[in-house]
Amino acid sequence: MHRHSTRGASINWRWAGAAALSLALGAATAQPATAQSTFANPPVLPQTAPAQGSANVLGLPKASSALSLATTAQPHAGKERAYDLHIKYTDAAIYDPGEQRYQRLHLRSYVGTGVSPGTPYVAPEIDVTPGDTVRITLHNDLPADPDCTSGSKPVDEPHCFNGTNLHSHGLWVSPTGNSDNVLISINPGVSFQYEYNIPADHPAGTFWYHPHRHGSTALQVASGMAGALIIRGDRKPTPQVNGDLDTLLVGPDGQSFKERTLVFQQIQYYCLDNSGKPTWTCQANQTGIIDTYGAIQNPPGSSSATSDEFGPGSWANSGRWTSINGVVMPTFTDAKAGTVERWRLIHAGVRETINVEFHKMVDTTAATARPTKDATGKFIDTVCTGPAVPYQVVAADGLTMGNTLTNTDTVLQPGYRYDLLVVFPEPGNYCMTQGAMSSSATVSRSETLRSLLGVVTVRGGTPTANPTQTLVNTLVASAQRTMPADVKDSIIQDLTAKDAKGQPNILLTRFVPHPTILEGEVANTPTQEMLFYLGPKDLNNPNGPAIFTVGNTFKLGANGRPQTMPYDPTIIDRKLILGQAQQWELRSYGINHPFHIHVNPFQIVAILDPDGNDVSAPGYVEKDGDNQYAGLRGVWKDTLWVKTKVPFGATLTEPVTGYYRLIVRTRYERYIGEFVLHCHILDHEDQGMMQNVQIGISDGNGGMAHAHH
Repeated sequence: MHRHSTRGASINWRWAGAAALSLALGAATAQPATAQSTFANPPVLPQTAPAQGSANVLGLPKASSALSLATTAQPHAGKERAYDLHIKYTDAAIYDPGEQRYQRLHLRSYVGTGVSPGTPYVAPEIDVTPGDTVRITLHNDLPADPDCTSGSKPVDEPHCFNGTNLHSHGLWVSPTGNSDNVLISINPGVSFQYEYNIPADHPAGTFWYHPHRHGSTALQVASGMAGALIIRGDRKPTPQVNGDLDTLLVGPDGQSFKERTLVFQQIQYYCLDNSGKPTWTCQANQTGIIDTYGAIQNPPGSSSATSDEFGPGSWANSGRWTSINGVVMPTFTDAKAGTVERWRLIHAGVRETINVEFHKMVDTTAATARPTKDATGKFIDTVCTGPAVPYQVVAADGLTMGNTLTNTDTVLQPGYRYDLLVVFPEPGNYCMTQGAMSSSATVSRSETLRSLLGVVTVRGGTPTANPTQTLVNTLVASAQRTMPADVKDSIIQDLTAKDAKGQPNILLTRFVPHPTILEGEVANTPTQEMLFYLGPKDLNNPNGPAIFTVGNTFKLGANGRPQTMPYDPTIIDRKLILGQAQQWELRSYGINHPFHIHVNPFQIVAILDPDGNDVSAPGYVEKDGDNQYAGLRGVWKDTLWVKTKVPFGATLTEPVTGYYRLIVRTRYERYIGEFVLHCHILDHEDQGMMQNVQIGISDGNGGMAHAHH
């Protein structure tokens, strides 16, 4: 991954805090109110009263037999947990660096016990363990919405903005019935209880939840309706079975390493001016809203809804700022030099890529200093001047990596999660920055400049000149204390491994949750082809409406178009056989898209650029500087950026050129039923870039058995 050189480390400016800094930068900094500026982990959603005796929920039909809910977990058996989530319009405020003030908002959000009244535009964290039965009752308290029931809108046109449902992103659970079923609509005034039976062998890790009602997913997620879902494990590895990384990340006091959970969001609100026209410019006496997909380009009532508000360039044009747990540019407190922290990163946004770096600030800069929107570049170049801090990437999409990565920057596309182990080398203040990226690496399809995501204050502790070696030493000491004798030596050997240059190459092979899928396991099953295509609906009108489609073949049709189709809820696009393993190849013939599939994760085999280079090899940096694929070979994920050099509306001929080939393998284990795959630029999904997938039982002759009546 990139190693950024130190710039301006010897600057000898003597700023006496934030006020002096503002003067030095030409009033480039602003001071957000402290009430909303300090980082806090998302509040943990508490169990509701029925957890102490009855699974019944007020307002829902009484169960035929009420289950007694255990209050303590039995080893690997889990316990029953019950939660309530209400969805309503909520009035609150969020800091706007462009205006240097808080902006009043009126947005849909999760409300109720466990939601912070100061930061309601992030959902509370749900903590569970393998083996748990998790019941989440979702109450849709939004106003009535005729679009949800009239059937007047095309299925792939944004609609039913007050209808909702719930997706447990990344969980390996059933997709049917009242489990992780995203093919239902919970309309206004309706309550529905989801029940996730988390298997006892489910990996511990970082997952998340969000609405997934086709037609309104992007609008609701962009309003802040997303939350962390953490599965915590206590299973130590044995000679036969791998264990949970949680059991290694334990300090001398027996407590887990300090943990920070970051839910990144891109809340893309607009206002109505005095004439009622939508605008990105919000005045102090106005209220920010998100009530349609085409507000800025197509005012309500003027034309059919489009995704213009969420389209390319819309995030930059909006002037909004990526928030973390509902706070813009928070201060992360209580870090200590030389101490290992676990950072769980969740990209719960819609419209921009995130690239996480840490740089030490100029020593005389106050931790409260913040840039204005227009002066961000100057602030970064003159304040965030320290060398990039290396950290260890240890899990992708909640799944522990056997070959961890020593990075100074890590790219998160929408839907991604990464777990980092971070050691700050010395006391001081550190900028958490959005690293610069090329246009080919981003959702917006434009270059992004460095910007500030937050500030970390590091106080006390033991300074270290080598954070990575300090991490190795800490993990080895933990393994000595906590790991079983029959696996301890092999774990320590992994932790102390070196690369070809003699640098630490930390391995976690005894904590990987799934065995590698070898060639022989997929040799007798044909490869699944998955193609994204976004292009003009009318090839003769490249500036006209676009189509958002997915296909099962890479071959072009007779008209030179890809053989792809927009989402049709009546069609099952792929039928897969339970118990099989299969290789997939992912491509895009029209701009970049993050691929996400529900239920079963996949393992990356190779990612080949248009010249055939495997860019998933460790340390690989592409010609345009993009390194987001480096080291992903062999990694398990559920969401993956499908890069392409085929531009929007390109004239295609056989053989098509310019695409990347992403080769992955997956197993269809345990669960049958219907679910979806889709692009995780969620406004693309709402407009048709999604397919229905079904896993069924074999008929014994190579096909799928049909239901017996």
